[in-house]
Amino acid sequence: MLQHHIEACAKVPNMKEILLIGFYQPNEELNRFLLNAQQEFKISIRYLQEYAALGTGGGIYHFRDQIVSGSPEAFFVLNADVCSAFPLTEMLSFQKEHGEPNSFVILGTTANRKQSMNYGCIVENEESNEVLHYVEKPSTFVSDIINCGIYLFNPDIFQHIGAVFQKNQQDMLLYPYDGEEPTNGWHRAEAIRLEQDIFTALAGQGKLYVYKTLSFWSQIKSAGSAIYASRLYLNQYHTTHPERLASNKEGGPKITGNVYIHPTANIDPTAVLGPNVSIGTGVTIGAGVRVRESIILHGANLQDHCCVLNSIVGWDSTIGKWARVEGTPSDPNPNDPYAKIDSETLFREGKLTPSITILGCNVTIPSEVIILNSIVLPHKDLNRGFKNQIIL
Repeated sequence: MLQHHIEACAKVPNMKEILLIGFYQPNEELNRFLLNAQQEFKISIRYLQEYAALGTGGGIYHFRDQIVSGSPEAFFVLNADVCSAFPLTEMLSFQKEHGEPNSFVILGTTANRKQSMNYGCIVENEESNEVLHYVEKPSTFVSDIINCGIYLFNPDIFQHIGAVFQKNQQDMLLYPYDGEEPTNGWHRAEAIRLEQDIFTALAGQGKLYVYKTLSFWSQIKSAGSAIYASRLYLNQYHTTHPERLASNKEGGPKITGNVYIHPTANIDPTAVLGPNVSIGTGVTIGAGVRVRESIILHGANLQDHCCVLNSIVGWDSTIGKWARVEGTPSDPNPNDPYAKIDSETLFREGKLTPSITILGCNVTIPSEVIILNSIVLPHKDLNRGFKNQIIL
């Protein structure tokens, strides 16, 4: 997911550094990824770990010294759980033409009325594009322009976040928390939500503007949305990176629609791949294999004549001969241009919601079985088929 954010940032002229901020404990995998990305995009990339989950505003405020060192005139803030065409340079030009020199810009897009209420809603001045009113996940309809979680700020934003921090500290002195120290950190003065705490207050003050994009955008809140996001990115490659899309070649597999194949993958020419398939490094695909609407991660082995539909196959997993691994897509309504993906809960009425099938890393599926709408945790060696289950 992050590769796309980093690639978009690296394209912006005069971009000096990329900081990843999160509460996530960094591991070997992340460090290796960042090292490779630094070499590929020739830009400094660092990971800054929060000591507690500080929210969307608390994290950047906590690391404000790192962000303003080298005195940047502006910086972007991108949520990691979105996929987008990331029109960052367009946001920069928009900012120069709108509002005072120190105004902030939110990237917005249009949703349908019903779904807009699951997002941050923006009421704008249609002439100036100023944000007049901002409501996070309203209970009734407010606006069909929603917040994409991609912002253009300048160091002035820290004064506004600082004011909320001081107010939180005052409140905690006035109304001290009486129980045990809560573990989730939401009762800290430093835990600040950019959307509810900052945007709601800034709206209507001539400081906040919305740049509406017509290009694709989706949030990625569930595994099912990863396959949809992958489709949006592969589709974008037609214009941005046509060389990344596979084509039908003599002696190669049959390709239908958009397919990405890593050069190190080993694929039998009788396999049929696509549409919307992404094949990672060192993947082996046998004779007569069919893969559609799926992501196959590195080192996976798909044996002869197996069939993989609407699924994510984890690293180094093996799918036996003639096995069928299938999920249920959770795509937005294709007939509504403004429909977004619904973030499905994992369970509905005590049953697992039908969604894509996910195999964790190093899972083995035996020959001639069916795995349907299931989630298989890592390192499982299955000996039969499963339907609508989480296999712990």
